[in-house]
Amino acid sequence: MFDFVGKRYWFFLLSALVIVPGVISLAIVGLKPGVDFKSGTSITLSFGDIVSVSEDDLRGEMSSLGYTDSLVQSTGSGSFYITIPGTLSTEDEHTITSDMENRFQYTFPADQQPEYLVVSPMVASETARNAATAVAIAALGILLYITFAFRKMPNPFRWGVCAIVALLHDILVVMGIFSILGWVAGVKVDVMFITGMLTVAGYSVHDTIVVFDRIRENMSKHVGTDFEDTVNVSIVQTLTRSLNTSLTVFLVLLTLLLLVGGTIHNFTLVLLIGVVTGTYSSVCNASQLLIVWEKGEWRRFFSWLPFVRKPSPQT
Repeated sequence: MFDFVGKRYWFFLLSALVIVPGVISLAIVGLKPGVDFKSGTSITLSFGDIVSVSEDDLRGEMSSLGYTDSLVQSTGSGSFYITIPGTLSTEDEHTITSDMENRFQYTFPADQQPEYLVVSPMVASETARNAATAVAIAALGILLYITFAFRKMPNPFRWGVCAIVALLHDILVVMGIFSILGWVAGVKVDVMFITGMLTVAGYSVHDTIVVFDRIRENMSKHVGTDFEDTVNVSIVQTLTRSLNTSLTVFLVLLTLLLLVGGTIHNFTLVLLIGVVTGTYSSVCNASQLLIVWEKGEWRRFFSWLPFVRKPSPQT
């Protein structure tokens, strides 16, 4: 049987090697905001069922007009919502409308003329704040729920805290990677990024609870010689299930990323990263932190800090 718990500090080191560069990137350059988080103009187009127009068609046409950063989303029934950075003049609006009619051989009826509205970044910023608040409230709820669900275990509060730490680990990994991608490859974040982050938070906690529940079950059956051994047995028992579930989700998301239009690329990429780091943190972080806490290894855990007194050889 592989000794997962015996390698816990190597797992912690690997997490640090992934998180620290991302945190540094977040501190220096932050996340590159997409059009949703900058002032711009929204355009509502409605072609009805007369002509067949796709998101890719509109995206290509907007690019040919010089609006390469335009965000195109279909709202169904031949209607589209386009967001572009900056404010358009009346002449620019007429140019876009005329170009769309010429390109798609369609004349907009008088009651279905394209609508041009100024987009305020405050709406997206408020969405971001609400998402952060939602994560904070969800984290508190998760902490209380896990503490209650594992109330018959010794120190149930620790179980909830370890699940929250794993959740924060996954969020930092995703945000750090997107910060680096924004700096290196120009990848921008939008509202779909926030949606993906909330989904990752839910997935992370779900996977952690699966492992925690097996630990609780094995403790009640007195499986293992001590708590450390019980945790290791529980990880091995749930590993196949976790990997199979994550692999199937990963393959579906990879297919979406490669084959579906650019509208949900950010959302899919967030989930891809989140599935990998969520599975890793559940097995290699959350459960291992329980052992660190149980054995009182916190001083050793932070022994690299200069102001922390090093443990004696007897401990």
